[in-house]
Amino acid sequence: MNIPVTASLAAVFLALTVFCGWRGARGARPVAAPRLVPWRFLMLLTFTGMVAMLVHLVTLLGPGGGSPGR
Repeated sequence: MNIPVTASLAAVFLALTVFCGWRGARGARPVAAPRLVPWRFLMLLTFTGMVAMLVHLVTLLGPGGGSPGR
């Protein structure tokens, strides 16, 4: 992957992490409807994806820039 794609994926994972964290922090309302989506688990998954994309981005920005000749 190149740098713009990796940075875009990291931004998408960040937005999903914030959204899932917000939804997971809301209070449960068992009278209205049961909570069917595991928001906190999804937050952890998207955070893991974001960290992986950031590590990949740092690797691409390192010495050589991830050039195919290496």
